[in-house]
Amino acid sequence: MKIWRGLAFSSLLIRLNGESWAASDAQQPLVASTGRYPKFASQGFNSAYLPIWLQEAGYNTYYVGKLFNAQTVDNYHSPHAAGWTGSDFLLDPYTYEYLNATFQRNHDHPVSYEGRYSADVIAEKAYGFLEDDLRSAAQKPFFLVIAPTAPHSNVHINDNLIDGNFTEKSVIQSPPSVDEMIDGVVSRLQEAGALEDTFIFYTTDNGYHIGQHRLQPGKQCAFEEDINIPLVVRGPGIPKGLASDIVTSHTDLAPTLMRLAGTALRDDFDGTSIPLTAPELQEAVETRQEHVNVEMWGIIMSEGKYGSVLYPNHTYKALRLIGQDYSYLYTVWCSGEHELYDLIVDPYETINLLAHDPSNHFNFTMPSIDLPGSQVPIDFPTSTFSTAHTPNNTTFNPPLIHLLPRLDTLLMLLKTCKARQCTHPWEILHPAGDVRNLHDALRAEYDDFYERQQQRVEFGRCEKGYIKESEGPEGVVMWRGLDEIGVRGGGRWEHLV
Repeated sequence: MKIWRGLAFSSLLIRLNGESWAASDAQQPLVASTGRYPKFASQGFNSAYLPIWLQEAGYNTYYVGKLFNAQTVDNYHSPHAAGWTGSDFLLDPYTYEYLNATFQRNHDHPVSYEGRYSADVIAEKAYGFLEDDLRSAAQKPFFLVIAPTAPHSNVHINDNLIDGNFTEKSVIQSPPSVDEMIDGVVSRLQEAGALEDTFIFYTTDNGYHIGQHRLQPGKQCAFEEDINIPLVVRGPGIPKGLASDIVTSHTDLAPTLMRLAGTALRDDFDGTSIPLTAPELQEAVETRQEHVNVEMWGIIMSEGKYGSVLYPNHTYKALRLIGQDYSYLYTVWCSGEHELYDLIVDPYETINLLAHDPSNHFNFTMPSIDLPGSQVPIDFPTSTFSTAHTPNNTTFNPPLIHLLPRLDTLLMLLKTCKARQCTHPWEILHPAGDVRNLHDALRAEYDDFYERQQQRVEFGRCEKGYIKESEGPEGVVMWRGLDEIGVRGGGRWEHLV
């Protein structure tokens, strides 16, 4: 099997003209917990994650930049991050300092780079690892991650400078340093004759809203600006200029990289390999999953001018569901509020369908209650937003009373899923394999199954970080087929364990 010379990975999107790229939109499954790097180490992941698996496949592995929040000048060696042939990590509390960043190389002591722009320092360190590896006589394949912090706040400004748009301009002005870095990586690969044997991935860890939804700048909501991020790939077999809108997420990156490295995928992966070639992308239109689970726990701080403002109870679970003729965002908050947006006719997510009309209310608290049709009109409009796209006669527009229980059940399964449950949730709910998407699940024969027999997603309480005991109800039931002894004449189910 062909072992590719390199897998270079960057945390920022840069598009270079005239090269061969495949572009896709990835969804970011946000989650904030209480532990960060210490939690990562205490849970045993330091001995079982991507760089270790790639080393086992024969790769040299390198990392430059931010690896974790809460990886600090005090705990970087407790333990050292394992799995890297060479590393130079940014350390807190100086990770986001543009002119006073602190780095920790391999097993050396931390070093402060006062007065040096952090992106330039990261570029130099990345070039060093890359050049050393390309000159190595061993000629092992390599995996290089470059993770600059631009364009993050905090931004320290001159108090005497009067400019009301400083933060926004700074955000826009910081990526060019990353552009230059990527150009330097590509040129070095080209000079060494390794470019055509190297896959290069450009992506980011999250999106960013600046003024949308009447919110202060930030990145920790389930709105499209925060979770729909670019993924651009260049490499052998990648068609030039091809774009795709298939659904992928960060959980798909490790399986993708391991497949490219020629190593077997693990059975416990929560994601699947991302299709990259033209035939794979064409097949994925019919077979790819349509969902992404999005989650956030804790207290958040907005960014920008009022970045010191804390927002408690920012804990939610959300489902992003995208089919050929539907596109939904469904969110359940720890405080009990629910949101539902139809992005086909409301692409800017301005109309919460569960609040647009006070009479359109759905009770999520009692799964066994009867659901009178008068609560939600059968012809409930998807949106009446005047500037939204006008739906045509084929627009997918199921009654809300039937749609919501399907979305809620899918979210219930995904919020605690493992391995194949995460990638094939409809298969778990319908083991016979006759339900593969939301269209199939909306068949009338399943109304009672979804609307009365499934638990509803809710939280035990709001927390400052991830607390498992506050997850609320867990578990779904599986469809076992219609028969005369079914519950309420609707079917027979067994609990999923």
